[in-house]
Amino acid sequence: MKIENAKAQMRKGVLEYCILSLISSKDLYTSEILSALKKGKMLVVEGTVYPLLSRLKNAELLTYRWEESSSGPPRKYYSITPGGKLFLNELESAWSSMNKAVNTITKSKI
Repeated sequence: MKIENAKAQMRKGVLEYCILSLISSKDLYTSEILSALKKGKMLVVEGTVYPLLSRLKNAELLTYRWEESSSGPPRKYYSITPGGKLFLNELESAWSSMNKAVNTITKSKI
């Protein structure tokens, strides 16, 4: 098993959580989302984020609006829906529980 494959699977597992969390504090367009993910050392590419944003929108967890830009084409700004906020709360709870479980297991000296 290659470590890069394992790391990629770990990233995929938390990417929805990270994106919803970012958008929950402020409406963002894709470049801002990618920048924030990269700043947080979450190595992703546009080809991963665009389909995920579409899935989140289709699941009615996100919505978007077009906004004119003074420096280029219009931008699609994403915002979280009320259902998205509930889903994010559930993800936060699941992440907290999983993080605690993983820390307990990996720190145990059986």
